[in-house]
Order: sequence, then C-alpha cells, then structure tokens
Amino acid sequence: MLLSLSWLKEFTPYKGSVQELAHRLTMVGLEVEEIKRPFAHLSSIVVGHVLESKAHPDADKLSLCRVDIGSGEALPIICGAPNVAAGQKVAVAQVGTELPGGLIIKEARIRGQASQGMICSETELELGTDSSGIMVLNQDFAIGASLTQALELEEYVLDIGVTPNRPDCLSVAGLARETAALFDLPLAMPSLKLEEDQSVSCPEQVKIVIDDPAGCPLYQARLISGCKVAPSPANIRYRLMAVGIRPINNIVDITNYILMELGQPLHSFDRDLLKGSMIRVARARNGMTFKTLDDQTRNLDENDLLIWDELNPVALAGVMGGADTEIHQQSRNVLLECAVFDPLTIRKTARRLGLNSESSFRFERGVDQAGSRFALDRAAELMGSFSGGRVAAGLSLAEPRPYRTRILNFRPQKANALLALNVDEEYCRKNLTLLGCRVKKAEHGFEVEPPSYRPDLEREVDLFEEIGRIYGLDRIPEHLPRVKKALGQKPLDNRFAFTSKIKQWAAGLGLNEVINYSFVGMADLDLLEIDRENRVKVFNPLSEEQDVLRTDLLPGMLQTLRHNLGHGNTRLRVFEVANSFFSDSTSETGVKETDRLAIMLYGLRHREQWPLLDQELDFSDIKGLVENLVTIYAGNRARFKDLGKHAYLSPAVLCVYDNLNIGILGRVRPEMSRAYKARKEVWFADINLDRLETIHDSRQISFEPLPRFPVVKRDMTVTAPLNLKYDQLVDVVYESGLSILEDMTLVDVYFPQEGQEKKMTVRLTFRHPEKTLKDKEVDKVHQNLADSILKKLPVKFS
Repeated sequence: MLLSLSWLKEFTPYKGSVQELAHRLTMVGLEVEEIKRPFAHLSSIVVGHVLESKAHPDADKLSLCRVDIGSGEALPIICGAPNVAAGQKVAVAQVGTELPGGLIIKEARIRGQASQGMICSETELELGTDSSGIMVLNQDFAIGASLTQALELEEYVLDIGVTPNRPDCLSVAGLARETAALFDLPLAMPSLKLEEDQSVSCPEQVKIVIDDPAGCPLYQARLISGCKVAPSPANIRYRLMAVGIRPINNIVDITNYILMELGQPLHSFDRDLLKGSMIRVARARNGMTFKTLDDQTRNLDENDLLIWDELNPVALAGVMGGADTEIHQQSRNVLLECAVFDPLTIRKTARRLGLNSESSFRFERGVDQAGSRFALDRAAELMGSFSGGRVAAGLSLAEPRPYRTRILNFRPQKANALLALNVDEEYCRKNLTLLGCRVKKAEHGFEVEPPSYRPDLEREVDLFEEIGRIYGLDRIPEHLPRVKKALGQKPLDNRFAFTSKIKQWAAGLGLNEVINYSFVGMADLDLLEIDRENRVKVFNPLSEEQDVLRTDLLPGMLQTLRHNLGHGNTRLRVFEVANSFFSDSTSETGVKETDRLAIMLYGLRHREQWPLLDQELDFSDIKGLVENLVTIYAGNRARFKDLGKHAYLSPAVLCVYDNLNIGILGRVRPEMSRAYKARKEVWFADINLDRLETIHDSRQISFEPLPRFPVVKRDMTVTAPLNLKYDQLVDVVYESGLSILEDMTLVDVYFPQEGQEKKMTVRLTFRHPEKTLKDKEVDKVHQNLADSILKKLPVKFS
C-alpha cells in the first residue's frame, strides 16, 4: 500500500516527521518497507516567466525566448513548441538539469543563437501525456519557485506492507485511523455534499438481481447522466501518479481515487452500452469466454462470478471490467458499481486467470460492507463535479446478506495479565474508541462492538492485541514469569520435552534434521499409493503442489532427497519430527494430528574415504536406528514383524512393542523413489511418537542389584524352512517362560547351496540370581527348550 503523506494529513493533522511516522507504523505491525519521493526527479525544475518570444531568424518552427527564473538575469532559451508565448508561466530546466528520460540540459547554440535551458512539456517531465506543446502553468505561481512546491506535488510516499488480516489499512482512511490512534489526533473523514437530480430515479432505471448471495452479499449502483469525459483535475492526476496509478480520464480516475482513499473498489459502465434495465450477478458457465478491458479473451468456468446485463456478461466480478462496456471519450451516461464479493471466489478467479489488480487485491482480503455506501456516494459526488454530470436520485440496491455487527466482551484485568501491563480502564476505553470501536460499560469490563472495517477483531484476545499495539509492543517491559515446579514434577509442556529428547537422540546419532511444509501435493500422495480416505484438502492452496495436508511424512522427505541430489549431495542421513493430519469428524477442528518421527537413509554408510569406500546402506542400518530408539525410550521388548504388502515399502517391517504398533520401516519401492531422482536404495522409517511417548511415560523405573553369579552360554543350531522367520523362533523361546534365561542372540545364518532350508545358530545365556548354575541344570533346561521348539515349529536340530 502506497500512502501519500500529504493525503494522510487531509484526514488527520499529523505534524511529526515522516521517519517518526514510519517507525510507529512499523512498530504496530504495518511495516514501512520504503520511504519514496515520487517527484524527486523534478526538484531542480523551476517556475519561469516568458518575458519575450519571437521567431528564430533562421528557423521557421523555433522561437527565441527570454525567460525570467528569478536569478536576476533573464535566460535566452530556444523553444520549438507552437504554443509558447510572452507572459506565460512555464516549467524551466536549467543547464545541468537531468530530465526523467535521462537527457542532461547543456548550454548550446542552435543555428547561431544561444540557448541556456529548456522550457518543458508534460511528457518531458512525466507529468502527463500531452506532448503537443509546453506545459503552461498558473499565473499565480511565484517566479523561481520549485515546480514541485508550486504544483503541490506529493513529497513523501510510504510503501507499507499490509498483512492479509488488515484490509482496512489498504486505504488512506484506514492508515489515517491508525495514525490518529497512535498520536492521539482527531480524525476527519471527507465531507459529503451529494446533490441528486430528483427528475431521474436510479432504482427505476436499473434493477439489481443477485443469483448468488454467497458470492455477492451486496451490490449497489448509482446513475450519473450528462457526463463529459475529459482529463481529471491536475491535483487528482498528480496524486494518483504519486501512488503508482496512471491517470486515464475523470470518470475512471475517480474510481481509482476512491479505491486508494477509502479502500472500496468501484467500476464504471457506459450505461448506453448496457442492454436492458437490469444488472444481474451470477456465475459463469463452463466453456464461456469473456473479453476483458485489456482486450484479452478469457476462458471461464462455473466458479467465476460475472456481472451481467439482461443479455450478456459485462464484467468479471471484482477482477476486471469488460471491453464492450468500458468508458470511452464519447460516453455520456455512467452506471457506477459498488459491490461486496466473496474473497475466496475473487482470489480463485484472479489466480487462475493471472489477473491481479488493485481491486482484486482488496476484494480477496475483504472490503467494508457497511462503509461501501459512503464510498459510492463520494465517488458519485466527485464524478458529477468533475464531469458536469447529474446524479440520479436514489440508488439501485440488492443486499441478500446484510452486515451483522459483533459484540465482544473485554476484561481490562485479563488484558493486563496477558500483556504484562498495568493500564487502567479509561486507557483501554479511549484507545478502543480511537480505533473505531463502540464501547459500552459492562459488569466485568466492557461490551465492544468492532467497526465493520475490522474483520480481524473476532475474539476478546484480538482486542487485547489492539491495546498492546497502541501502547507499543516494543515498550512492554520484560518480566520473567514465576514458575513453581517441584523436582519430581513433569515438564509443563511434556510433549515439547519429549520431542526435544527425540531430536537430541537423532542428532547424537549423526542424523540431520529437516523441516518440510505441512502441505504436500495430492499427486505425491497418489504416486506413493497412500490411501485417499481421510485426506484434508486445503481450501485455498498456495499451488497445486501444496493442495492437501500430509497424511504421511514420506512425500516431504522425498522432496528433500530430490533437492539434495540436485545439489550434488548423494549421502543423506536425515530425520523430521512433525505432525501428520487426518480428517476426523469427532475432532473439534475436524482434523486429527499425530506426532511422527521420520528417518530416511540414502547412499553410502560412511563418507567416501579409505578404507570404507563402497559400503551401501541396507536394512540393518534403518533397523538398528529404530531398535536403538525404542530400547532407550520404551524398553528392550521391541519386536519386528514382516508386514507383507505395503503401499510404498518393500520389504515392509512392522515395529511392535507389547502388541502395540510403534511404526514401520523398510525400503521405498524403487519405482517410486526413482520419481524423485533416486538411483540407490532409499531406507525409511515412520515412528508414531504419540504411542512411543505413552509407553515412555508409563514406564516404572526399578533398580536391581548387579548380578553376582556367572552366566552359562549354550549354542543351539536349528535347520528350518526358508520361510520360517527368526521372530517365530524368538516367540517360542520366550513363551517357554524360563526364569533363568537371560538373553538370546542370533549369531549365524547359513544357506546351503541347494535345497529349501537354512540353518540358524542362536546363543542362549542362562543365569540364576541366587546361585551358580551347574551343567546338569542347564542341560536339562536346554533340552526341555529344544523339545518345545520341535513341537511348535517345523525345525530339526543339527
């Protein structure tokens, strides 16, 4: 938003410096990105008085002029403009001046005559498009005065970054309200003296019909007859130019002027080019085409909102008008539109068609429905004044969804507690009133009615923020909060404490943390064959590649892999702690979030250095990390089971702890990983941190004395079918309930060259807590265990 300082002062009597204003606005959330001087290039142009003008003796189209610029001696200047004459006040560029186009004025001799300057035209000064002759100034201007001061051109313009939740600040009036509140100044809105032609009734001439109330809650229009299209007054043109808008004519310029002044987009139709006596607001039909003001034919769909006359569409609602009904030099009757459109509808249309305008920018954020009538009347008044037109009595109006006020409770004590301030009730009441709120005393504070131009004030805490902003967030004193916590008490934020531990664990094992967007593409989820059910679509996505909330962390991790491979990093050991999202009708927000840990490994196990040059990562690496994690934060009872078929992992292994699924791990299917430029195996693990945390918090820490008696170890080798899993053998061994069995370890697996069998050797560790075991005792237990294995599994002992 470009804010003219002199325009601002018409609303509130600000006397401070532009730098102070920029600082205060920035401190309340309206960041001033730049202070511009739009007419600084004209600072050396002065007002001159043509004392004499006569024909050049050796050139038919040149004039010899003597021009007084207040320096004592008149300057000889040769001018080629046909309209130069003695007695005129003109804009003079002295020797050494650099004009906007880059031309540097030098002393010269033209056909034997001296010339010490240049009399300028509007075009040469970039103050207009009239290049037919020199710019003739008002006779009241002082000789030698700076042109910028004589024309009262804008000296300072602030370029302000306005956040999407503050559409009220996309206008001079809105920023003036902020300035008045910040500096405790009065605010004066433009006076309205609209005179109507009672002989013509606008509602009788034009009827408004709204087929889509959700897309257009309000549409109103005024009729101005007998207009003469001409250039706008100079002050209007120069002010529009200062804020980056090109002047066109007095009708179009007024709509732009009100847009910047009050934040309400308007549109002017040539009434004589509209068919019939009805304006209708309705959706487009699929496959329709429409020619906009820029002479481009647009392809529309059923989501686009159009303004129609009785036969045809005449404007793309909130975005751009139509070429067939635009104002032109011969236009005499104007229908002035002022409407409120659904922000989402306008944004979708503008983005899809690539038509981003000042109007769509404001409609996308929301305009002041209650204040739109004032904007319409002010525009009609100015149009009638500048064009000589007559404003018809009344206005055509349809408002299927009237604006409804909101009442919020405000408790000063709670505001002070939240902001760490000590301001009284009167301070709160005064500043809320300055911001446009209606404040009424209530039992526990105030009842506050936010103004219609502040859609961001939805809750009591929003009002607290306003008090903090006006007080000055940079002035709020720093206080360390008192936290009472016993040594054995859990952290106040147990979830944050647990995820912090997980991140420390991962970083300690040499994994690098990555942070990906919560948004992914529907196409990414489909590529990985992730279930379409329970996906949470984004209503207004940033792009098609980010149109759904992630239900799995793998798409983001694979995007990270592709990015790193594109930059030559071919060895990745990364992790991410983040949420996955699922639609859930039982949730208050309609979305269920689950904390997850994702681990991805790719490339070589070690950095490329001798002697470990070509050891590729494999399943043992990802399994080792998961096993270590679960052992530390849950216990040593983690089990791994073949999951069989999985959407994107092959092999896919399930990590189970006491019959509770902790997560999955395995290799990303090569045909999927290749889509992300992977040329080697990608190993991935996805751990449910919510479940892991539950197990971690439920653990009871107990202490046992160190063992005093020696262990006895026995090896056992079984011959088993190839499809028998080691996990099945472990289940049988531990189900036997041997009290003296301390540990079981797989030490070897042998696959004969022929046959359908394999040999697995396990090492069993026995220990008794109260005595030293004898060989006979161990042999008996060992034999009983062997008999149990033979009964339950299709194996034999070697």
